[in-house]
Order: sequence, then structure tokens, then C-alpha cells
Amino acid sequence: MRQSQLFTKTSKTISQEEVSVNAQLLLRGGFIDKLFAGVYTMLPLGFRVLTKIETIIREEMNRVGGQEVLMPALNPKENWVVTGRWDTFDVLFKLTGSGDKEYALGASHEEVVTPLVQKFVFSYKDLPQAVYQMQTKFRNEARAKSGILRGREFRMKDLYSFHHNQQNLDEYYERMIEAYFRVYTRCGIREKTYLTFASGGTFSKYSHEYQTITEAGEDSIYICDTCNIAFNSEIIEDVNHACNQCQNKELREAKAIEVGNIFKLGTKYSAPFGFSYSDENNNQQPVIMGCYGIGSSRVMGTVVEIHHDEKGILWPEEIAPYSLHLVSLCQEPDHIQQAEVLYEQLVAKGIDVLFDDRPDVRAGEKFADSDLLGIPTRVVVSAKTLAQQSVEIKKRSSEDSDFKSIISFLAEV
Repeated sequence: MRQSQLFTKTSKTISQEEVSVNAQLLLRGGFIDKLFAGVYTMLPLGFRVLTKIETIIREEMNRVGGQEVLMPALNPKENWVVTGRWDTFDVLFKLTGSGDKEYALGASHEEVVTPLVQKFVFSYKDLPQAVYQMQTKFRNEARAKSGILRGREFRMKDLYSFHHNQQNLDEYYERMIEAYFRVYTRCGIREKTYLTFASGGTFSKYSHEYQTITEAGEDSIYICDTCNIAFNSEIIEDVNHACNQCQNKELREAKAIEVGNIFKLGTKYSAPFGFSYSDENNNQQPVIMGCYGIGSSRVMGTVVEIHHDEKGILWPEEIAPYSLHLVSLCQEPDHIQQAEVLYEQLVAKGIDVLFDDRPDVRAGEKFADSDLLGIPTRVVVSAKTLAQQSVEIKKRSSEDSDFKSIISFLAEV
């Protein structure tokens, strides 16, 4: 991609209303644009990051047997009445269509996926199943804040599993615990992310959250460094301020952002819809469910909160909008042509490269923009480097740079 053709631009300043780091840097870098509080447009650079995060999530969900679908965001009231959540889900967006028919905008999809899978599952031979989607969700938050960490419209992966007994659910639940950690490892936040015991489990005493440590977090958690797990502040009294695995009472309190959650739902949603299956003896048994959510846009904001410095963002390799930022400081036509050739060679090799070919932008501004955008590797081509038939290479995470011959660089990239 040529930076001269990118319709978005960086900005030195943004509204003072944006106090969170992720909002400030993503807005300044031209990754997102704010439509109104809690609702953002993903611009080309931001959409590339989000797509890469969702690709990682998709790969890991497929790896544990998930089958991807895309369910409607517009839900009929009737489904929500069946589960009793029409009047109890306090952030549910409700609207009225023609003929005074009432609808909800999907905040989660238990009310849709349960009767959907019910249409195809009749016997124990049809179980287990796991169905997931990547979709925009809607929640009528009274106070949307913290950039893309808490919005009224956001991206989410929600997976729902269906089982014939508790043991089967428990086994799948353990597989999902590890799948989520693989997602966070690949997104670059695993080191600061803890499996966190939380209240709200339906079929078991606890549910689980994945909490990432950062001062920008809204939650307080208590970490057991012995077991490498944590406890949400809402349940810490329940475990008497001690780890329920090793009884360690020296728990460390920290602020954190919830980047995922998993629940054993039991029959909470299958029972209201009358969703059962025929067992080996042809007796009807209730289908047992689990659900597993990751806010992909929230992961994006969390990455920025923990991977930045005073100059801008430091994207982890696998989710960066581009892997390489080629910056041309060339002024002479011959040198400009050589930079163009290098860009075309990188593209031909399949390298994900952003080419700063802007002709009227000073070197200092180009470097400042490069630091703000946070692409992992910057490669500078200039009259100085071309005199030596080389390029200057600098990692975004390092202050040091190195020179390599163009031939060696192209061979190694």
C-alpha cells in the first residue's frame, strides 16, 4: 500500500474528551474514527488489525472443532421472551418495526443459536457440536467510555457448544481454556493475561474471565503468582481472600481489562426452548451448553494499552497492520525510481508493506508518523543508503538501527 494513496492521515492532536490511551493513539494514527460516544468506524489501518485478530481467533476456534456461521443481528422479541431476558437484560437495544413488531439488536446470541442448532440435533449421535460467529454486537451502555474498550457497538466472537452430558462439556471447556490462551499469545498479550475466577456460573460454581493487566482496566483482580490464576473482586470474599487452588493468601491486586469470558451454561437456554436429544435408550435428555466470548475490537484496544510508548503504538508482529514500513527520503528522480523498484520487489515477494512514498513530507514527520503507526520494522531508503546500495533497518521496539545491503535485505526478508 502506498501511503500517498491512503485516504486517512495522522493527527498531532485529538479531542480532550478522549482520555484513554487506546482512543488517543488509534484516533491520531488514523486507525479508527469516532462517529459518536461508543461507536467507531474502523478505518483501513484499523480494519487490517481487526481482521488479523479475527483471523487468529477463527483459526483457533476451528482448531477446537468450531463451525463458523453468521447469525442475524436483528432478533425477534419472541426469542428473548422465551428465555426471560427481554425484560431483564438491561443493556438490550429494543426497536419497533412496521406493524408495531418488536425486535432486539443482538447483544449476545443464545436466543438465536439455541433454536437454530435444535433444528439439526436430535440424537446423541449428533452431539457434541460447536457453533461460532464473528459479528457486530450492540449494547445500550449508559456510559460508553475508554475508546474501543467499552462501546455501544463492538466486534465479538461468540461460540456456543452443545453436549450430551456434563463430562463432555467439562472436557471441551478445558480445551477452550487453552485455545483462548493461544489466541492471546498470538495477539501479544498472553504474558499479562490471567484466567480469572468469576461469579455467574450456571452449571458450576464459577465462570471464568480472561483479564489483562493494565492501569487502564476497569476491573480489580487478585492474582496468585504461585498458580498463575486470578480472582475477580466480585468473588474474592467467597474464597476468603485465598487462592482456591493452593490456599495462598498473598494475593496481588491489580487493575485489568476483561478480554474474554467462558461459561458453563448447563440447560439455562436449552430448557426454555425444549431442546433435548434421544440417548442410547431412546430416552429424551436435556442438551447441555457452554458459551465462550472474545471481544476482538476490545482485544485490539487492549493491545494498544499495553504496547505503546511516548511516540505511539508498538504492534505485535502477527496483528500489525503491515509487517514492514518502507520509508523513502529520496528527492532525486533516479533515487525515487530505485525506491519504487524496491517497493515492487517487496510486493512481489508477498511482503505486507506500507510504502511511505509521500513526496512533500519532511523526514522528521515521516519518522514521527512511522513511530505513531507502530509497524514492527521500518526500512529507510535515502540518498545516503543508496550511495552504499543499502537500506537502514530499525525495529519499532528498539532505538538502534542497522544497515544492510539491498541484496542481503531482499534475500532475508
